[in-house]
Amino acid sequence: MDCENGTDIVEFVLLGLSSQLEQQSLFFVFFLLMYGAGLLGNIMMFILITVETRLQTPMYFLLRSLSVVDVGFLTVTVPQMLVHLMSSSKTIPFYSCMAQFFFFYVFGVTDIFMVSVMALDRYVAICNPLHYAMVMNRKVCGCLVAGCWITSTLHSMLHADLLLRLSYCGDNHLPHYFCDHQPLLQLSSSDTSINEGVIFFEGIPVILGPFAFIIITYLRIVAAVMKFSASGRRKAFSTCSSHLTMVVLFYGAIIGVYFLPTSSYSSQRGTIFALMYTIITPMSNPYIYSLRNKEVQKALRNLLGRISFSH
Repeated sequence: MDCENGTDIVEFVLLGLSSQLEQQSLFFVFFLLMYGAGLLGNIMMFILITVETRLQTPMYFLLRSLSVVDVGFLTVTVPQMLVHLMSSSKTIPFYSCMAQFFFFYVFGVTDIFMVSVMALDRYVAICNPLHYAMVMNRKVCGCLVAGCWITSTLHSMLHADLLLRLSYCGDNHLPHYFCDHQPLLQLSSSDTSINEGVIFFEGIPVILGPFAFIIITYLRIVAAVMKFSASGRRKAFSTCSSHLTMVVLFYGAIIGVYFLPTSSYSSQRGTIFALMYTIITPMSNPYIYSLRNKEVQKALRNLLGRISFSH
């Protein structure tokens, strides 16, 4: 059946994580705690890096930018999910759904680019330390961050525009807890071959390009670290392994959802993978990348000491 976009469907019903009330209450508490931990960690990092002069370095400038991205990434999906878990109404207006999809893509793709920029920063710091201050100066870092935002916004506008060109008739039940790409394509009554083609041919360089860059960069870092002393190697490998673990989990979940044909998409698998990259990764980033750092821990103690003293 042909219909004009938005004529038959004015809202979507998000089926969420579970239809059982007992599970919904448990999920609400669990994800509320995770959301709170993610906000706390990222906002804490933003404030700490802003006020502590010893953290005014390129690496922490990038970490502060990542914290802003992660707060947005968490907030674009989780609060709505929490409301739906505790409410009988699980609807979202059509254009609100499309807006959520757009901002989800903006924050998600920016997160991907930011992690690759941070890998570049670590590569220069470890493999070319004498030129670090010149290469990774504030202007260069600012341009890199701006480039991340601009590229992700253009990427998101392309995919949002292609979704808005599709027709949605009849069934309006999305088997997900937010307006994600593959469930929307599955629900469309239009031919989605153009959308799927763009995901593969435009999405592969945008998503997998930074992933390949990160892996190559860390291989170069490992090669350089092998020349360090034993204690230096242990410290570097501890940091690199944590970062790489988060990167592999993040990218593995994204690839498992977006780079498979719509016909083979599984809503259950998509939901599980989505929890990884929409909640677990942005929640964990400040603790993995920053709060385990002794320099950050010392700055945090100093800041808390000043706050206690002022009271």
